[in-house]
Amino acid sequence: MNDNYDQNLNEGLPVNGNDPNNNEAPENNNNQSRQDGDRTQADSGNGANRQEGYRGMYSNTYANDYGNVYRSGPYVQKQPEKKPPKKNSHFLRKTAVAVSMGLFFGFFAGVAFYAVGSVSDYMTTSQQEIITQEPAEIPQESVADSSEAITAQQSVTTVVTDVTEVVDKVMPSVVSINNTFVTQEDYFGQTLESEQTGSGSGIIVGESDSELLIATNYHVVESADELTVQFIDGKEAQAQMKGSDSGMDLAVIAVQLADLEDSTKAAISVATLGDSDALKVGEPAIAIGNALGYGQSVTTGVISAVNRSIVDATSTTGTGSESVTSLIQTDAAINPGNSGGALLNVKGEVIGINSNKIGGEVIEGMGYAIPISSAKPIIEDLMTKTTKVKVDEAQKAYLGISGVDVSAEVATTYGMPEGVYVAQVYEGTGAESAGLVKGDIITSFDGLSVNTMEQLQDALQYYAAGDSVEVVIQQGSPTGYQEKKITIVLGGKPAQFE
Repeated sequence: MNDNYDQNLNEGLPVNGNDPNNNEAPENNNNQSRQDGDRTQADSGNGANRQEGYRGMYSNTYANDYGNVYRSGPYVQKQPEKKPPKKNSHFLRKTAVAVSMGLFFGFFAGVAFYAVGSVSDYMTTSQQEIITQEPAEIPQESVADSSEAITAQQSVTTVVTDVTEVVDKVMPSVVSINNTFVTQEDYFGQTLESEQTGSGSGIIVGESDSELLIATNYHVVESADELTVQFIDGKEAQAQMKGSDSGMDLAVIAVQLADLEDSTKAAISVATLGDSDALKVGEPAIAIGNALGYGQSVTTGVISAVNRSIVDATSTTGTGSESVTSLIQTDAAINPGNSGGALLNVKGEVIGINSNKIGGEVIEGMGYAIPISSAKPIIEDLMTKTTKVKVDEAQKAYLGISGVDVSAEVATTYGMPEGVYVAQVYEGTGAESAGLVKGDIITSFDGLSVNTMEQLQDALQYYAAGDSVEVVIQQGSPTGYQEKKITIVLGGKPAQFE
């Protein structure tokens, strides 16, 4: 069976790669292999292929056909030769694309800008046309609602960005104050004196027939040997103490109108005092003062808090023990030199007297001012005082005591009132004649609150021997300290100090 199968296969299939039904006889395989140079699988001989049988038939047929047809036959398609790329073709193509894209986007960007401008002009024209049209009648019942809505919107959207009108109005009423004083320092048992100058600000609050009255902080004019006031036109004049309240850190000084030029009188003005009780947190605030002694400057902010209670600073570290209540807090910058200057509202009214002393120098973004509603009664009272002029050293009055400060901390610890503790009363002095004794505490001198011996000595500079003053003291008793008022006739320098 196997032999017949092989025979049939040999008889029925084409041998040696020749198809009997094909009119076109292929050329000899061996000749094609030689001409094309391709690899072949067998030599030229048909007999060998027949003897191979089944395996030989398929080996010759497929090997020769695939080898001849696809490799070297008449149907072989020659691959086109690849030309070497041009070196500049990619660069030119990219350049062309970049230019095209730039022109494309530029064109559409121009169209977009033109469209936006056209729409904006159209909307503006439309709004103008609407505004020029006569308003339609509004029902009476909706007028009140509309007014309330407009008022509410205006109050919410009001933002102060330009304060030039306020500054132009108030600046002529704010002055710079220069304080010249003498300090004493001990070095190895020797007392050395040196002259110092401090700067501050003031507010013109009144004018009499002969004087120009200026309100400021007490610490600005404290211990002053000479006070100089500079006005908006740059002219200067000497000032004298009118009255002070150290407890509220307020003072009033006076400048003689006779010392002012007519041009200065025309340039200055009296400030308008407002109502600090009506302040609301968040409303604008404007501060004007002689910051750092460079001259008047303006800072702006808001009312950060009202009725603020803090501890008064007694050093550059911002620490202290004296509690100060009912103050205005603002983020408008208040620097050294701003003390005594004006804190204003948007109407140009004075709502507070700035004080850099409160809070200390280490605090940033938190300035304080004395509310004008609290300061106004005190200022009005100080304005009625007799102007004080320092007397010569030969006529200077002496009280006749030595004293020790009773600070707030000592007062709290020992249950004593703050003031000047009388440590000794000298014989033959006005203090002895008035009945002042050791252990008494002086709290007021001729209407001036006294907390330290330095304040008492400063007050005495304006009195001559023979003047009478009212002194308030606290005297100890089995039930505690009792307030007592005594009148002292001041004398000259005690003999033991001659």
